[in-house]
Amino acid sequence: MVLKLLFANLLLFALVLCSGSTSFDEDTDLDDIPPPEPTGPYFETSASKNVTALVGKTAYLNCRVRHLGNRTVSWIRHRDLHLLTVNRYTYTSDQRFQSIHSPHLEDWMLQIRYPQRRDSGMYECQVSTTPPIGHSMHLSVVEPITTILGGPDMYINKGSTINLTCIIKNSPEPPAAIYWTHNNEEINYDSPRGGVSVITEKGDITTSYLLIQRAKAPDSGRYACNPTNANQKIVSVHVLNGEQPAAMQHGGQLRLEYPLSACLLSVIVVVLGS
Repeated sequence: MVLKLLFANLLLFALVLCSGSTSFDEDTDLDDIPPPEPTGPYFETSASKNVTALVGKTAYLNCRVRHLGNRTVSWIRHRDLHLLTVNRYTYTSDQRFQSIHSPHLEDWMLQIRYPQRRDSGMYECQVSTTPPIGHSMHLSVVEPITTILGGPDMYINKGSTINLTCIIKNSPEPPAAIYWTHNNEEINYDSPRGGVSVITEKGDITTSYLLIQRAKAPDSGRYACNPTNANQKIVSVHVLNGEQPAAMQHGGQLRLEYPLSACLLSVIVVVLGS
């Protein structure tokens, strides 16, 4: 009797398999089945990224929280585990920190006014679930550095080409513009003097070359390189009447670690002077 019952069950199971009435047929691709939508709060990490900011320029860290519900959002500084803000309220005596949120959006921004290099580090956006969940991001506060090769003094023979090379490093983005001045007056590249030009290459390191052909005594003086997002740098140029070794133009010699080759720059100078 037991054997008959077992056989009947096996037969019924085989009929079910052959009829194709299982939950997933052969054409079902499990990868096509979307994952279940989270029911609680979660972070949209693609909208919450590390930030590089300039010293003194307001910085923003963004935190996007989906399905927040009635939970609160806090910002915490990892360096000292200091609670900075809860929702839109500031919980630190440092009033440079402020939480910004629009009710119709899911973004919670931490605003840091007048950031300094000491503000660099990890910051965490935390949601008051049980247990709390958090997402951390890094703030880098940098101060661009401007240098002029060969400064602070350059000695140039009369009649030679003055080549001032200004380099801007540690900038989150290239400067929008670089202004050159001579004795506090902006240089006019279309002046009757002629032979004055500038070449600027922007990138992670931005380099600007000021070329002045057929140097004369009035070309002596203080030259300043003024990037729009960094401090200026000044060099004093001395045009000499007497014969001097060519090596005295220290800063005018191009170095190969910068983007423009010495050969190309020499060709440009020749073309401009022709």
